[in-house]
Amino acid sequence: MNHKCKMCGGALTPAGTEKIITCEYCGTKQTIPCPDSERIAGLYEKADGYRRNLEFDKALALYEEILNEDSTDAECYWLALLCEFGIEYVEEALGAKRIPTINRMQPVSVFDNANYKAALKYATEEQAVIYKAEAEEISAIQKGILEISKKEEPFDIFICYKEGDGQGRRTLDSVLATDIYELLTKEGYKVFFSRVTLDDKLGVAYEPYIYAALQSSKVMIAVGTKPEHYNAVWVRNEWSRYLALIKSGAKKVLIPAYKDMDPYALPEEFKHLQAVNLGELGYQQDLVRGIRKIIAPEIPKVPALDVAPLVNRMILFLEDKKWEEAERWADKILRENPGNIQAETGKLMAAMHVSDGYDYRVWTTYPPEKPVLEILEKGTEEEVKELKKSLSRQLPEWPERLYQDCKEKYEKAKFPEELTDCVEILRSLKGYRDSAKMCTHVKERMEELRKREEDEYNEMIKLSTSRIVSDVETALKLMKESKSSLLKSKDIARCEAHLKMVRAEETADRVKGPITVVVVAIIIIGFIVLMLLNS
Repeated sequence: MNHKCKMCGGALTPAGTEKIITCEYCGTKQTIPCPDSERIAGLYEKADGYRRNLEFDKALALYEEILNEDSTDAECYWLALLCEFGIEYVEEALGAKRIPTINRMQPVSVFDNANYKAALKYATEEQAVIYKAEAEEISAIQKGILEISKKEEPFDIFICYKEGDGQGRRTLDSVLATDIYELLTKEGYKVFFSRVTLDDKLGVAYEPYIYAALQSSKVMIAVGTKPEHYNAVWVRNEWSRYLALIKSGAKKVLIPAYKDMDPYALPEEFKHLQAVNLGELGYQQDLVRGIRKIIAPEIPKVPALDVAPLVNRMILFLEDKKWEEAERWADKILRENPGNIQAETGKLMAAMHVSDGYDYRVWTTYPPEKPVLEILEKGTEEEVKELKKSLSRQLPEWPERLYQDCKEKYEKAKFPEELTDCVEILRSLKGYRDSAKMCTHVKERMEELRKREEDEYNEMIKLSTSRIVSDVETALKLMKESKSSLLKSKDIARCEAHLKMVRAEETADRVKGPITVVVVAIIIIGFIVLMLLNS
């Protein structure tokens, strides 16, 4: 494998299978991957090229492919983390050192990132020292970005487009984006348009302002006139991050707006979205009308002292095991009332997929005199605080408990419905052990069970319509013992009715036989008597 320095891109020449090396060009001590096959080495090299070109999504997909084969590769987890944060190493002013910059700010601390935790778990002691030192640097930058972004006013709309053509000239995309910016600004919307919004930010990093705008904007308009413009590194960086927010549950809408190109040439990720053709007459009216439907007037905020309705809503989602919704409402409460103990506890419960007392009885650190939801809803402040402490202590161990629970269900499941929750849980454990591979196995097992369940159901129905009593009796017995979701009460009722009918037919056949013999005997005797009389 051709190793390259993460910081300066210089060629590295490791001796043997060492995992730590110092770059002879920039002097940086760093970790390197040690693939065990040519195929994995090829994936690493391809991913490395994408990462250096700042095509982080493409690189991340390849790292995930590697982890599907080896879930203990610490370096792969670390490189995946660099892609998640969009880490680019740039030279300091004096050229003495390469420092990380964040191009894809994440709201969660680097220390709480699943890939970071997995990297430390499988790292050697020497690797872990380097990972921790680099994470400290990333964390400091992350805090700086958050501090700046918190001071920014929220935006309604984010316009994503390619500004220059690489030869110092504006693109047509930029001109079209300017027209849209002016149109929406006149309509009273606050619009993030980098050409204008970042004009007074020369000489400073743009990421804090882009991050804040992506987080607050309810609508993104992705403007483009060529497929390659949509896939330009920084353009794709913006719209892919926005789509990730939507996928995570944020109520946002992305509107592709194109001109002079085939709509089928839009990025694959846009195929399910309603696009706007900027070459059609009246597109301005259509665009404004559509945005008005999305961005409704602001709902008055709930007073800080009256978050009870929001807490009740969060508790309902926890009760229904809708974890993402519960976490979203917990965040909303904390925005209105920072430090709210019920919201903080509810957020922990959502992260651990915990709601009722049954879930809670597996723990030993806090006596479950009351069901968890009852403590959250009606418990004293002290009880809720104790519950939060207990949850916090258990949280590091919880991914393993969820993983093992899914593994046990996978091994014991007899019906596909028993594995439905496992798919959701394993997806939420992204990066933990071989959860991605296990998720694939669970889906395959569900399909096998579904096919077997259908076959067994069809066999029961076939037996239940037989004209043989023993077959129908067998079908009825199987139906009453079955737990299949395909089987309905009406199927059992029909089987019972059919059984009565075939039993009656069998009884009639048994009676019919002797009667026939008697009738034939009487006829023969009568014939003999008649012959005797005639003689």
